Amino acid sequence: MPYFLENFWGEKNNGFDVLYHNMKHGQISSKELTDFIRERSTIEEAYARSMTKLAKSAGNFSQLGTFAPVWDVFKSSTEKLASCHMELVRKLQELIKEVQKYVEEQAKAHKKTKEEVASTLEAVQNIQTISQALQKSKEIYNAKTVEQERLRKEGATQRDVDKAGVKAKKATETYKSYVEKYATAKSEFEQKMAETAQKFQDIEESHILHMKEIIQSYSQSVDETHIQIGELHNEFVRNIENTSVESLIQKLAESKGTGKERPGKPRQSCTCYSVNQCQFVRHQGFIAVCFSAHTRLQPEARPTKNWTVDDLLLLLLLSLFLFHCRCLLNFFFFCSHAKENSFYSSSDSEDEDEPRKFHVEIKPVQPNNVSVPFSFSGTSRGPSPVTLASQDALPIAVAFTESVNAYFKGADPTKCIVKITGDMTLSFPSGIIKVFTTNPSPAVLTFKLKNTSRLEQILPNQQLLYSDPSQSDSNSKDFWFNMQALTSYLRKVSDQNPSASYYNVDILKYQVLSDGIHSTPLNLAVYWKCTSGTTDLRVDYRYNPDSMASPGPLTNIQILVPVDGGVTNMQSLPNSIWNSEQNKCLWKLSDISEKSENEGAGSLRAKFELSNGPSNPSTLAVQFMSEGSTLSGVDMELQGSGYRLSLSKKRFATGRYMADC
Repeated sequence: MPYFLENFWGEKNNGFDVLYHNMKHGQISSKELTDFIRERSTIEEAYARSMTKLAKSAGNFSQLGTFAPVWDVFKSSTEKLASCHMELVRKLQELIKEVQKYVEEQAKAHKKTKEEVASTLEAVQNIQTISQALQKSKEIYNAKTVEQERLRKEGATQRDVDKAGVKAKKATETYKSYVEKYATAKSEFEQKMAETAQKFQDIEESHILHMKEIIQSYSQSVDETHIQIGELHNEFVRNIENTSVESLIQKLAESKGTGKERPGKPRQSCTCYSVNQCQFVRHQGFIAVCFSAHTRLQPEARPTKNWTVDDLLLLLLLSLFLFHCRCLLNFFFFCSHAKENSFYSSSDSEDEDEPRKFHVEIKPVQPNNVSVPFSFSGTSRGPSPVTLASQDALPIAVAFTESVNAYFKGADPTKCIVKITGDMTLSFPSGIIKVFTTNPSPAVLTFKLKNTSRLEQILPNQQLLYSDPSQSDSNSKDFWFNMQALTSYLRKVSDQNPSASYYNVDILKYQVLSDGIHSTPLNLAVYWKCTSGTTDLRVDYRYNPDSMASPGPLTNIQILVPVDGGVTNMQSLPNSIWNSEQNKCLWKLSDISEKSENEGAGSLRAKFELSNGPSNPSTLAVQFMSEGSTLSGVDMELQGSGYRLSLSKKRFATGRYMADC
């Protein structure tokens, strides 16, 4: 709405002065916003330094006693908290630079505007001067006319009457001249003032929009810090919960323990075999073995007599019996130990003195069908999603879906408002649930979110994901799953839908940095010409491949325009559909890409005949989508082992995509 054009007139013509000084006040508000952000940065820096000092003090606390390891948890958590606040300081300082740059650009723009509106100032001064002269000449004209009439009525001499008449005539001509000058000055003033008022309003709209963007960046930086602090607090709570009384007692026992042997009877010179030590020294003589066995059975016996053959045979039989019993017990012990540890992997170079290990493998039956996750389309290879073995690299799939919201205001690209959001979803085969539940310690699922420099906000699913807020790489960020929480979640959705072959899990949401109209895949400009009998409409569009990480065609394009005024007939190019019940015109276009005619640029035209015009220009709405690419370019890379990426799907579509004339 042209608010400035309609509300800054008045008899004294002071509207120009008010609007000009209001523009200058914009520089003051920009500088004051800079000071506010700078003060917030100073406060955050002081707080971060205090936290760093506190972390150091926690590291210097007593390391004696069972409670000592807990101070490490406090120290680590406090250091990370300080890092979060220092990161906010860095973001605020970067924001201050942007505001200062804007202040400099604003001053240049105001200087240029002052030169452009100089003629308007002259017109204002001119009409003010002429208005004063006109008022004075009007007063003289009235006075001289009244004087002439008074002399005539009082019967003055003809000479005096004629003399007064000459003065009245002269005053009349002067008054008439100023009336004509005022009309000219008024016309010029109104024209200049109308242009200047709109210029001032455009400047103020741009200023307020820029200030709001700065405030939005400020609030997002603070919000991200709060999210990171929340994650840190949750991590601190988990670490404290995981620091059990038993673990603290165990650490002290292991680090400060003085030994496990208790004082008792003096040890004898002979060595007794334990159950799992059934090996004999192979290079000793067989008779020595027999003698050793007899000695161990009867520690008090001593070889003080001459041994007969019968004695040696008896010792041989006893030794063989003892050897057999010990080996049998050792075998039972090994089998029990193997059962407790589930699976062993075989070795190509086993030590002959070690128990032989067994390798157990169960191969699942491969089914014929393989489910694929997500859809003023595609194929998947590998194990079945229903039956997976624990030793397989477990397949998962990822999908990035983004929504672009845009509002085009006229043909001015600087007035385009854009917001792009995205979702990341992982798809897990149903068979993975059994692998997780039967394995007490499944491999931690870790991934790297790449190309994050174009993201201004990342909101992970805090119930499932962990991340380190102190990561310094601005173009990537590492995340890892709380495997216990993931297993519980998958088990829950499986109970709700046991027949599904895969389950989708929302992992994180994000917002993409936008650069106005340059971030829109389809640029729009709308023009209306409304008369009482007809309405002419033109929509110019242009495909913008630079907005996409990997340019692809826009599909399923629909443009919907409401037209009032009682449409009786419509002609359009290309052909469109008119819905008389909803009073809306709909264009459905084929795919648009760089390979399209004019590299994806074109126009839609329509002429509407009206019975009750004129029409009121309305807001146009657009829908389209694109498969295989995103606007952000964000991507995911699995880290570590145990998992493989079987499918990666990317797409974006319109949210609220609108244009005004």
